[in-house]
Amino acid sequence: MNNLVSTIQYFLIITAELTVLFLGISTAVALILMYIPQDQLRQWLSRRGVLGYFLGAVVGSLTPFCACSTIPMTLGVLNAGAPFGPVMSFVIASPLLNPIVISMIWALMGMKACLIYFSVTFFGSILFGVFLEKTGGAQYVKKVRIKSNCCCTDNESENIPTNFSGKLKASFISAWGDFRTVLVYLLIGVGIGAVIYGYIPQDFVTEVAGHDNPFAIPIAAIIGVPLYIRAETAIPIGLALSQKGMSMGAVIALIIGGAGMAIPEMAMLASIFKKRLVSAIVAVIWATAVIGGYVFNTIL
Repeated sequence: MNNLVSTIQYFLIITAELTVLFLGISTAVALILMYIPQDQLRQWLSRRGVLGYFLGAVVGSLTPFCACSTIPMTLGVLNAGAPFGPVMSFVIASPLLNPIVISMIWALMGMKACLIYFSVTFFGSILFGVFLEKTGGAQYVKKVRIKSNCCCTDNESENIPTNFSGKLKASFISAWGDFRTVLVYLLIGVGIGAVIYGYIPQDFVTEVAGHDNPFAIPIAAIIGVPLYIRAETAIPIGLALSQKGMSMGAVIALIIGGAGMAIPEMAMLASIFKKRLVSAIVAVIWATAVIGGYVFNTIL
């Protein structure tokens, strides 16, 4: 009975926290993006040299990975002649540095964990953007055209309100729509996390995936790649496992794998990239997860 009560309490508390967090951060991000023209973002992605990779990661951290915005933007700037490497830094950073993911890690795991996560994924996206360009990844971009009719594209820019209150209302409506699309994944993640929190013995988790197991991080990174449908599912599970004794490095490896290689995102990338490039991106995300995990265990 005590386990059942703990499970229900965990489910209700984490669901409430993540709901408020998701709506608040999504509204703020949507509001900020209303003041940044899409043309400006494209110009940043078109910069060459070291600054181009840096700006690619910056734009990725500002724009949540969305089927109707990120993929058309990626293909559009590549077809317009933007350098391949910075665009790849953008593609890698966008899901990993999603403002929702960053805010969840900050709220649930603390500021220090969030800063380490951001540093590893941000500079990792820059380095791997360079790597994918130098290894000839540009030849594996498909020659396709993607049309997007979603509300977050330029087609709707004429309907953006001119006053702040109108922008704020439109931002919340957009955030609410996004929340409805991920709600089922969030509830699945919180539900699994609640069961872990209430019923899985702490000694078992510590023995299998604790700090003393050197193979816990690469295994967690492998599990994270195919396991999660959305990052919103991964983070509550990772939080529950960390509270049961899983090393923070293994938890972060799990989250990076889940956030970077979620099934919908891979399906989107496969629509514009050939299999070899998609496989290379999977390998990049896995390497980032492993490196990030060991960095976490070393620092924390």
